[in-house]
Amino acid sequence: MRTALGVWRWRRNPLRRPTDLFEAWVAFAALVCVLVVAPAIGWVAGLRVDGTLQQAAHQQRQERHLVPAVVLRPAPDTAAAPGASASASADASAQRTAPHRTQIVAAWTAPDGSSHQGTVPAAEEPPRPGERFRIWTDARGRLVGQPLDPSAAVFHAGMAGLAAAICVATLVETVRRLVVRRLMHRRYIRLDRAWAAAGPDWGRAGAGS
Repeated sequence: MRTALGVWRWRRNPLRRPTDLFEAWVAFAALVCVLVVAPAIGWVAGLRVDGTLQQAAHQQRQERHLVPAVVLRPAPDTAAAPGASASASADASAQRTAPHRTQIVAAWTAPDGSSHQGTVPAAEEPPRPGERFRIWTDARGRLVGQPLDPSAAVFHAGMAGLAAAICVATLVETVRRLVVRRLMHRRYIRLDRAWAAAGPDWGRAGAGS
């Protein structure tokens, strides 16, 4: 910030070196990128991610259905109850949670009218046989997760936009530091050359006259 604001101070300073002015303009350009370009890129990225997630959420709400299910019995230790279909067993395995969650065997009817039975996770207090609850399935009755909530999509889009803005700002600052480092290296080289040229005559009477 101090270097960027020093652009105008260095304009007519007799001690100004060309690299000083160039460094100041680099800092000023980096400041503009951090304050303007990075937020703009983050905003655009957030809008694009939000559009994609909102479309996915809408599609999930169209394809996933909340259907009633009835508790048959507590689930055994095996992967699925005997007689359950292969697809129901595979879906039940995919839906399992941590070991502390209760598993039950339930039956439900899919939106297409087909009947299904399989192991599903229950609440901490297992429901009794015959009790009814609701689960998410697709049109064919296969267990699926809950559709993405629109507010959650907005949150994830905002985080994505923020991450994009931070990445751009970090990249700009990294480039600025590399440029300044290169300028400092060139200054030291010129100083060493000047000192090497003036060193043999340093302190001698009439040197340079």
